[in-house]
Amino acid sequence: MNWEQLLSLKRQGDKGKRLRVEQDDTRLGFEVDYDRIIFSAAFRSLQDKTQVIPLSKTDFVHTRLTHSLEVSVVGRSLGRLVGKKILEKYPHLKEVHGYHMNDFGAIVAAASLAHDIGNPPFGHSGEKAIGEYFSIGKGQQYKDKLTPKQWQDLIDFEGNANGFSVLTADRPGIEGGLRISFATLGAFMKYPKESLPKKPTKNIADKKYGFFQSDKNFFEEVAADMGLIPNKSGKDIGFERHPLAYLVEAADDICYTIIDFEDGINLGLVQEEYALEYLIKLVKDSIDSAKYSTLNTKEDRISYLRALAIGSLINDAVRVFIENEEAILAGKFPYALTDKSKYKAQMDDIIKLSVKNIYQSREVIEKEIVGYQIIQTLLDKFISAYNNKFNGTASNYDQLILKMLPEKHDIEKENLYDRLLHICHYVSMLTDGNALELFETINGTKK
Repeated sequence: MNWEQLLSLKRQGDKGKRLRVEQDDTRLGFEVDYDRIIFSAAFRSLQDKTQVIPLSKTDFVHTRLTHSLEVSVVGRSLGRLVGKKILEKYPHLKEVHGYHMNDFGAIVAAASLAHDIGNPPFGHSGEKAIGEYFSIGKGQQYKDKLTPKQWQDLIDFEGNANGFSVLTADRPGIEGGLRISFATLGAFMKYPKESLPKKPTKNIADKKYGFFQSDKNFFEEVAADMGLIPNKSGKDIGFERHPLAYLVEAADDICYTIIDFEDGINLGLVQEEYALEYLIKLVKDSIDSAKYSTLNTKEDRISYLRALAIGSLINDAVRVFIENEEAILAGKFPYALTDKSKYKAQMDDIIKLSVKNIYQSREVIEKEIVGYQIIQTLLDKFISAYNNKFNGTASNYDQLILKMLPEKHDIEKENLYDRLLHICHYVSMLTDGNALELFETINGTKK
């Protein structure tokens, strides 16, 4: 892989290249990506989607939207720091092609902003609820009518693949979705493979999948244009990662490790004394003990430690990337950057405590149970009605259910797989609150 191709400004539908030297720096293409994402309806819906605590009413707790904004800030810093080093190593990127340090930051910030844009309501349990509707629920009836890869898309419903669809899928009159630059799409694609074979290797790029069968052709176009390295053979599609995808992943890893931990402390799910104990090795080189002792509130103390910890992890992630840049370009770095961090043990300890005290707390478990019931009920009602309409057997109840679909989702799909995925996509784009309200309406329990 080479940086000239990887930093592609091309967008879906373009016939030729967009050159960096011809860009208007007051409206740079990579920054346009960020703007398009932040003004999208899908991004706005993240304000009412779970990060850790579903349906939480406390202002302490991060939603998917605040999490995504924070990841984009960390991603921007990672991108700029790496970009500075890359331009020093390959000066022709600036001198000939016109790239700047901030271009790398803009790409990673935009991809980081969108990294959760395809996630269903109720956190990761939302993905599992959709998958289990098909694997062990009423959706099992469709298995024999789909190809193995189509079926795997459904039983292993993946927010990353759904996000790629949100960013790129056509709608009548809106070809190419948000028309994001290929460089930003490449950085967004943490798992550049299809759903089968599942986890064929221990390569981090094979951990999950990154596109549905319905988006396969355009995914391959993006990968080919940027020169991503194929790593599958025969009829299976998969590639090594775009290098900047490592930075997007690192930004996410840093934020959920440290900020979810901060949420847990502020909510009282984790004792404050654990904060300094668990973070001290991350902040020992930068902490100002005199300043720390003047902070009177728990919130201020935790906020100070969080900021220092994130700074330490950013600098270390940049170190790991630059030390392995040539291996990354060659498609020979099968790890997350945090896997090779000198702080890996400390991050693992924090995550272990968070899992025990936060992710498996009774409040989270109770609301995830409710989320399962909501999502699977909505899938069943809308899939049944949508298929019955297509087959000409829709009841009056089915017709009433379909009237609940927003106008942009009220479209016909000829193919069964496309119909099933269409309803999954609709349900996945609901906020936690929207999903609950719709569930109560359908069940006749809405007050």
